[in-house]
Amino acid sequence: MTRTCLIDKGGAVIALLEQITTHAIMITGFVLMMMVIIEYLNVLSRGVWQRGLRESPWRQYLLAAFLGATPGCLGAFTVVSLYLHREVSLGALVVAMVATSGDESFVMLSMIPEHAPRIFIILIIVGLVAGYFTDAFSSDATCGQAGCQSEFDTHEEDICHCFPWGRLREQWGQSFFTRGILSVVLLLFLLAAVTGQLGPVVWNWLRVTLVILSSIALFIVSTVPAHFLEEHLWNHVVKAHMPRVFLWTFGALLLMHILVDHLHLEFWLQENRLIVLLMACLVGLIPESGPHLLFLTLFVENVIPFSTFLASSIVQDGHGMLPLLAESRRDFIKVKAINLVVGFLTGFIGYSFGW
Repeated sequence: MTRTCLIDKGGAVIALLEQITTHAIMITGFVLMMMVIIEYLNVLSRGVWQRGLRESPWRQYLLAAFLGATPGCLGAFTVVSLYLHREVSLGALVVAMVATSGDESFVMLSMIPEHAPRIFIILIIVGLVAGYFTDAFSSDATCGQAGCQSEFDTHEEDICHCFPWGRLREQWGQSFFTRGILSVVLLLFLLAAVTGQLGPVVWNWLRVTLVILSSIALFIVSTVPAHFLEEHLWNHVVKAHMPRVFLWTFGALLLMHILVDHLHLEFWLQENRLIVLLMACLVGLIPESGPHLLFLTLFVENVIPFSTFLASSIVQDGHGMLPLLAESRRDFIKVKAINLVVGFLTGFIGYSFGW
């Protein structure tokens, strides 16, 4: 009898791990494909964003909000660089960091597509208000304290001749190993989405989206030059982001299952919402992509309210602030403190109104 119970428990654990792993792979694959496409578009539009931020404070705020809301870390990195170069104000930096969700924005689009646009819009509005008042009450809003010496590396190879008809064979020869690995992975993901092994079993908009995105990403990987493939896709997207996204996603899903299904802490979390709100804001101070996924997962499972998840989204900024941390700890702490106050106040107001 005991042995049968152990076998049943072992089978249940294996089934649970398979389910969580499949879900984590689907989310990570979605993030990978979106980041490949965003990186591709970013290089194609090289220099456009920087030129538009210099005209006026409100243009800075609006474009900083757009850059911050752009999924991934590229927009946030751009605003940090411009801030360190005295080209945008402290308020514009606050706007970008409130609006950004880093890599988690890709996961939000995957897990809560019905809520994600509303969250992004609210983050932009809150960011604009916070940025305006930051500059209104800041005595040194025009520049950071780091001496404005940091700059993104730019080189001619970043000009992407992204589909040279006559050089495709040559490009495959220059980066056969890297291109082959990425192409095979994306092809397997495409086949899994088409056959229903990953994502929804039935054909709906999410399954169609996965098929379309994986096809576009496969085309990009198959045709871009070797430099773009190695530096932008392999080194930046795959090596720097993918392991972290998968591990945090897997860990958040597993932890959520333990908290809700085994420890039954959903009742404690629902009865102590102010404490959970404060915890969400404090975790958001971590300059890293990943911890926010725990609160995203709890929100998806209806364990925490929208106001707590929104507060977490306001305070956290993925790793968009890491370049600022490297250049100016004072400005890093200042922006994080502003985001913490804004996030907690917004979450508390939402809590008071019952949402």
